[in-house]
Amino acid sequence: MSEERTIDLSLTGMTCNACAMNIERGLNSISGVSATVNFAAESARVAVTEKDVTSDRLISVVEGLGYGARLLENTTPDMLDAEVREKVTALKIRLIVSGVLALPVLVVSMFTQLQFDNWQWWALVLSTPVVTWGAWPFHRAALMNARHRATTMDTLISLGVVAATAWSLWALIWGDVTEHSGMDMSHGVHVYFEVAVSVTVFLLAGRYFEARAKRRAGDALRALLALGARQAVVIRDGQEIEIDASKVKVGDRLVVRPGETIAADGVVEEGNSSIDASMLTGESVPVDVGPGSKVTGTTTNLTGRLIVKARRVGADSTFAQMTKLVRDAQTTKAPVQRLADRVSSVFVPAVIAIAIGTFVAWFFLGDATDQVADAFTAAVAVLIIACPCALGLATPTALMVGSGRAAQMGIVIKGVDVLQSTRRIDTVVFDKTGTVTTGVMQLVDVVVADGVARSEVLLLAGSLEHASEHPVAKAIAQAARAELGSLDHVSQFESLPGLGTTGVVNSRRVMVGGEALFSKQHVLVSKQIREALVAARESGNTAVLVGYDGSAKAVCVVADRPKPSSATAISDLRNLGLRPVLLTGDNRETAVAVASQVGIETDEQHVIAGVLPVDKVRVVADLQDRGYAVAMVGDGVNDAAALAQADVGIAMGTGTDVAMHASDLTIVSGDLRLVSDAILLSRATLRTISANVFWAFAYNTAAIPIAASGLMNPMWAGLAMAFSSVFVVTNSLRLRTAKLTPQTAFVHATR
Repeated sequence: MSEERTIDLSLTGMTCNACAMNIERGLNSISGVSATVNFAAESARVAVTEKDVTSDRLISVVEGLGYGARLLENTTPDMLDAEVREKVTALKIRLIVSGVLALPVLVVSMFTQLQFDNWQWWALVLSTPVVTWGAWPFHRAALMNARHRATTMDTLISLGVVAATAWSLWALIWGDVTEHSGMDMSHGVHVYFEVAVSVTVFLLAGRYFEARAKRRAGDALRALLALGARQAVVIRDGQEIEIDASKVKVGDRLVVRPGETIAADGVVEEGNSSIDASMLTGESVPVDVGPGSKVTGTTTNLTGRLIVKARRVGADSTFAQMTKLVRDAQTTKAPVQRLADRVSSVFVPAVIAIAIGTFVAWFFLGDATDQVADAFTAAVAVLIIACPCALGLATPTALMVGSGRAAQMGIVIKGVDVLQSTRRIDTVVFDKTGTVTTGVMQLVDVVVADGVARSEVLLLAGSLEHASEHPVAKAIAQAARAELGSLDHVSQFESLPGLGTTGVVNSRRVMVGGEALFSKQHVLVSKQIREALVAARESGNTAVLVGYDGSAKAVCVVADRPKPSSATAISDLRNLGLRPVLLTGDNRETAVAVASQVGIETDEQHVIAGVLPVDKVRVVADLQDRGYAVAMVGDGVNDAAALAQADVGIAMGTGTDVAMHASDLTIVSGDLRLVSDAILLSRATLRTISANVFWAFAYNTAAIPIAASGLMNPMWAGLAMAFSSVFVVTNSLRLRTAKLTPQTAFVHATR
């Protein structure tokens, strides 16, 4: 026994969900293998625990069943697109040729006034290519599965076409049918060439439109896979060398020119530019970057030349993790899909049994004048109209379209279970710092004592704080540098934990910190400055004193501002009937100030402040114990446990990897407005899955009895069967235009 590993396979040759079930059973028959096959995505995810089970062995098993397989990692977007195009084109040619040959047979058979002597022989000539070459995909699949004692939807189709053709040949050669009209029901022997060719054409049309629709359903994922850089320019031994992007290593220095795609996650070492991250985040506004800025692979450099040091490459990159999560989501199965799989596994044998029973019943109980024809017609109609394909496509197609649409919006959904959970959500708990707010401290005000110049305070305080790593100190130093252009040297710098900093700037001893520091140093704080300090803190901001020359000269007010999108995001959630709650470790005054700015009620039920990181999970659990279904939105390591505890965990993609791995949904761009979009899209996907499964079950529940009762001609049964699969796929495609919030709709309209 060894550690479990996952192997993803790309599959070819499947024609219905029963094919997927056959492959799944074949793979699961191997010791140490647990496989899940996705018919809509034409892929398999295989969990392997035995060392001797290799990818070659898995591929060999699939090929032994009569299907094609290869490693998914060796399947490029171009290969996928080419194969889908080739499949659609081949079906189109087969459909057109079969349709042209079948039309005269159908018309003459249906209209007796057009029939002529020996027209049945002409019908045989025209129908032979249709029922052999045209229907060959169905015959081939049926024979291939019969070799392995398995049945699929193709078995039913092939049996129906062969039965109609064989009966017609017998009637034509031995039944003296040429003396009568093929549609004249006053005689006991008829030809059914029109049934054989129409069923073939209708089902080929269904497969063609289904393939086209499935291609559109997978467009989002193929487009996502195609975003990655193909080539990269690296600096090695002082030379710029172009290599395959997959060969970039951690530590490589990448040269990224304007218009080129960044090949790996990294940090800008040289150059200034704007980055288009819309393909990854859904945000259309370019991001300015310079030395020290983090950049993400697959984003596009717009203006200047950059030198980027690679930090995360290959499977560790943000893009690779995102595409993996999307694939994972499309591989999972909902409970309703597992039910459909179980039904499909026994469906075909059951239909064959029903068809035989129908023939026997009509033969012995039907109209004595035409009992054989009636029995045959009803039995063939049962074979043709049964459609487990719609059941097989119901969940994976909707999930493929929904998760692909989410990926285009910058939302990653981990799996179908997440969709189930979003239906129940009534409360959304937000972490404050980095989620509702920017997570970056900014200097928002400088209140100076009478007779003190603001520029002097900024120069001295900024120069001192430039030597500190504290977030408040960084905010003051950055604001001072931005306003003054340069800072002075500091000497004798000392950081006093919990108190502040001191040092000498331009021969003047400067201190920045709280009241405790000034009291300890016996530095005078005037009433004016003390009142400004209290007012700043009561407003929810962080405030520190700046002192030199023996007294406090100013108050620097620092704040973590709410994100521009936060207020709109909260409003959108309220419109969905959800209750927003702010959860933070900050003091209550700061939390209430932020809550009031973004539209969250400020009572203790909606603003939970002063919570230690380890207690966040307890708060979420308490809400759940009180009957709330909770979604937790966070971005930090300290949010990971709460994200895992919540009914739905939503991580900001701008946060830590730990938070993203603990969550169920990831908002790649960190834009809170996408939280409501994620919930809306998840619910829409779940509704589509439920509708698909309902109509697929309803179709078979109603169609088979109708066919068995003799109320449906096999020709129309073929049309109805083809329509059912096309309906399920096209219904899923409606998710591609799922209604978004006005803000996100605007973002995508401008891309």
